[in-house]
Amino acid sequence: MPVAGRTSRRARLRAAGGLLVAALGAALLAAALGAGGRAGAGGAAGDGLVHTTIEVSPSGCGRGWDRPRPGVQVFDLRNTSDGAAEVYLEDPGSRLVYGEVEGLAPGTTRQLTVRLGKGEYAFECVPDDADAVVGPTVRLTRGRGGPAAAPVTEHDLVPLAIGYQTWVGRGLDDVVRLTVRLRAAIDRGDLAGARTAWLPAHLAYERLGGAYDAFGDVGERIDRTDAGLPGGVHDPTFTGFHRIEYGLWHGESAHTLRAPAAALLDDATTLRHRWAQTRMDPARLGLRAHEILEDTLRSELTGRTDYGSGSSLAAAEAELDGTRAVLSRLRPLLTTRYADLPRLDGAVTRARRTLDGFRHGGRWTPLDRLRRARREQVDAVLGDLVERLARVATLCDPRRTA
Repeated sequence: MPVAGRTSRRARLRAAGGLLVAALGAALLAAALGAGGRAGAGGAAGDGLVHTTIEVSPSGCGRGWDRPRPGVQVFDLRNTSDGAAEVYLEDPGSRLVYGEVEGLAPGTTRQLTVRLGKGEYAFECVPDDADAVVGPTVRLTRGRGGPAAAPVTEHDLVPLAIGYQTWVGRGLDDVVRLTVRLRAAIDRGDLAGARTAWLPAHLAYERLGGAYDAFGDVGERIDRTDAGLPGGVHDPTFTGFHRIEYGLWHGESAHTLRAPAAALLDDATTLRHRWAQTRMDPARLGLRAHEILEDTLRSELTGRTDYGSGSSLAAAEAELDGTRAVLSRLRPLLTTRYADLPRLDGAVTRARRTLDGFRHGGRWTPLDRLRRARREQVDAVLGDLVERLARVATLCDPRRTA
């Protein structure tokens, strides 16, 4: 799973949030139309729902919600300020969040589809690089509202990140130990033994996907691909596990591979040493649960990171293990915030069972030997899980509040 070329945390969260907003809006729209819903006085629209235009700005946050009503409806959030902002619809007392839109650019309008019932509501506008502003409170006296979630804070995430970081440290011990075996096999000229030792060492590293963004330049060298390198697989800067993989499965001699193996062990040892002084950003934990398997779909399940070993599906399962490790740390937060957690657990189990089906003893079916129907099945199972993990990324994104 290469780390180069990753987009920013905020941009990735906006993409993850976009999946959530699209799915939620479609579900609520279907429910409303199925019940015969029609546009009301709040604004006529072709989708059959009530639309209300809401101002988003430091001076007018929430302005425009003059005729509140229960049920499924759409808020057209218009940013009238000169900067981007995040917008939350929440209970002003409990701070439970009913909906959110992130990255609302100045002069633009985006929709938020929600179901509202008896209770109190207010919009919170959070401009970039400015204090949050809470708009006027609106009260509804009837109806059944939709789901809400308590916002996550950095304080909530810090102990979870510390526990995860300790787990990664133990994983790096495994990476170093297994890489020592790999180098020893290459040093003594045992290429068959090196091919056997390569996969466990590589998978040990792949399981640490939740920490990749904290590994820096050393992590990039360890898991680099030849993408973008002028000399491709023969480029002198092509290093790490995939460099050795290419050599082992393309007839290179042990003599040629000794220097890359020594460099890999040096990098793994350096990373283990640095990790003791590294502090992960707790705010990234939820996002990484989503990013790991998103990268799996793009890299492992397209065969882009297979340099001859045919172990793409093994790497995908290792990355699923890495996702599970992140989720296990986030579970205390998700249990009280994510109503679909049992379905997420079921999706994780389905993904693990699907990938396990390609392991036969110590061997894995190469990706290019799967029939089209089986590849489509794997893509569908992992794709469904990635969409569910987008919700985890959104729920666990710590919010700035007033």
